[in-house]
Amino acid sequence: MLTVYHLGVSQSERIVWLCEELEIPYDLVRFDRDPVTRLAPTAYKALHPTGMAPVIKDGDVVLAESCAIIDYIIHRHGDGRLAVGPESDAYPDYLFWFNYANGTVMPMEMIGMILNGIGYDGSHGVLDNLMKRLPIAYDLLEAKLGQAPYLAGDDFTAADIIMLFPLTTMRVFFPKDLSPYPNILRYLARIGDRPGYQRAMAKADPEMQPLLAASNKPSSII
Repeated sequence: MLTVYHLGVSQSERIVWLCEELEIPYDLVRFDRDPVTRLAPTAYKALHPTGMAPVIKDGDVVLAESCAIIDYIIHRHGDGRLAVGPESDAYPDYLFWFNYANGTVMPMEMIGMILNGIGYDGSHGVLDNLMKRLPIAYDLLEAKLGQAPYLAGDDFTAADIIMLFPLTTMRVFFPKDLSPYPNILRYLARIGDRPGYQRAMAKADPEMQPLLAASNKPSSII
């Protein structure tokens, strides 16, 4: 049986969501964050040498990293569903957005979160240049979602699953007002209507209201 180890309010929500969309059997083991540090507890860090969420176990396989896990589950348990193959016209878009989420958007948001945490005053040119990439990312998303309902075109895919976290739950850690991005907001509303997403969030973080609106609400979850 596939086991998904979910750290509350973390990227591992993606894996729960994927399993719900694929409607495959899985066991969900949920870990709360340390009440003092708000980091993963020692027991979660011991699951994999990376010490980070997400982690799955499938027989003798223990795997970390969101993109690796999503690919693994899709091809070992999902008959390739929610992936896009190279024969499809949508393949380049799928490949780009699937990798852009954790390759560019998440690192920029993590840097922004750290800079906010240390009270960065905007005086370092290199850091400023790095942070200019994040508005570019949101502009790219806004433009793409003005052309199609989903990132790879007309069909919902794993690219949408991997990209949603930086647009929603990551805003618990790195607040972002999405009011200037109406296409992104319509996209979030569309995702929020999906039964698979609703089931996943109810199981993964039942005490958290998904951040699908333009502005963040203060959260006591983290």
